[in-house]
Amino acid sequence: MGSRRSARIIALQALYQIDIGGRNLDDVLTFDWVDKRYDEATLSFARILIKGTVENLDFIDNKIRNQLEHWDLERLSYIDRAILRFSTFSLYFQDDVPDTVIINEAVELAKIFGTDDSYRFVNGVLDGIRREKVKAMGS
Repeated sequence: MGSRRSARIIALQALYQIDIGGRNLDDVLTFDWVDKRYDEATLSFARILIKGTVENLDFIDNKIRNQLEHWDLERLSYIDRAILRFSTFSLYFQDDVPDTVIINEAVELAKIFGTDDSYRFVNGVLDGIRREKVKAMGS
């Protein structure tokens, strides 16, 4: 498994802990809960995803809400919500990662950690966010 995939899994776990467990950002970023096999590059990328997502949460949640039809963000599964959040952060704030890679990685994580339909849902929401971003940049 690649370093960035591992970092995304760590980010998923961290955002889940923040969302459901009420842990604070500084506590999660100590990575005292993470397996010691990860190198600093993996933890550094995870740190960027986690910190960036939390610091831009209002913006990110607004982008996600704009794509939800007949859904309420707070009623999404914690896993789907975490994947959508850090992936939306990546789409808007990580220009060095292609949008297709971000979406494909999110879909793969949704297949592994989500429900049977999570990957389709995550793909649809993130593709809508990507299209909205491209449209806004073009105007």
